[in-house]
Amino acid sequence: MTSAARDQVPRMLALVPYLRSHEGIPVEQVAADFGVGTAQIVKDLNVLWFCGLPGAVTGEMIDIDMDALEGEGVVFIDNAGFLPRPLRLSMSEALSLIVALRTLRETATSAELPTIESALAKLESAAGDGAAASAAVQVHIERADPQVHEAIAGALAGGRQLHIDYVVPSRDEQTERTVDPLRLLTAEGRPYLEAWCHRVEDIRLFRLDRITTARVADVAADRHDDVRRRDLSAGLFQPGPDDVVAVVDLDPPARWIAEYYPVESSDEGPDGALQVRMRVADTSWLRRLVLRQGGAARVVAPAEVARDVRRTALDALANYRSHIETD
Repeated sequence: MTSAARDQVPRMLALVPYLRSHEGIPVEQVAADFGVGTAQIVKDLNVLWFCGLPGAVTGEMIDIDMDALEGEGVVFIDNAGFLPRPLRLSMSEALSLIVALRTLRETATSAELPTIESALAKLESAAGDGAAASAAVQVHIERADPQVHEAIAGALAGGRQLHIDYVVPSRDEQTERTVDPLRLLTAEGRPYLEAWCHRVEDIRLFRLDRITTARVADVAADRHDDVRRRDLSAGLFQPGPDDVVAVVDLDPPARWIAEYYPVESSDEGPDGALQVRMRVADTSWLRRLVLRQGGAARVVAPAEVARDVRRTALDALANYRSHIETD
């Protein structure tokens, strides 16, 4: 979703009740009240014209008097009476909302928490069977340093840059970054900051538990409306076309790798073994992953990566033996 679309959705949700209580209002006044241009309000109205309840057909959707809009510059809205009706949630809808609110609660700041707790309590009270079913769903999000989380939320709310100290495990170093924060998100049980990193001049994801300090700068952050946000619908680990194609043999104890990380193909082998092809942006990451499997995973290709893994394993073994002999 583009930045313009993210701004349009909440504006349109507020626009309908506003127009219902301001029949015949000049479109210029609507634009002024919402802080956007007249052309943008006209675009919003053209979208609203095709909105309604699920399954609605022509005649059942929101109606905008386009003749009045184009001829007199005033806005009349009709057929939107369904919006004030009490919302009836199905059990699956109530369950989804309750779990979503519980997830938000796990990553909320101290300022956001009371609102989420209040909404969750009301929803659980009204949901009946949906609330009972939600008790079987466990939500676990890794916690970040509260001070780091609060600083990021403050920078996002105020449109300010952040100075962060970030640990990069692959290089065993701590780096200093200046970033323009774009959004907080949760993926695979961990909170992340998506931001424009001035150090690499590109968009990056930063795990909150690897940010050791975060300081709000007295400098306005750029919006970066032209930068495409990362699509996580296919998962956090998304291979790129320029990544190295690696072939890895997995014994049964390491088969979880094929389920956890994206693989291009997999072939069953004898005794429950599996051979996978996967794209890897950082071969040092693959080396560490394979070494952590204690011999249950082996790199077949590229050959230089396989040699590197074997050499590292032999060096570690020799180092271990030397310590044993010394002791």
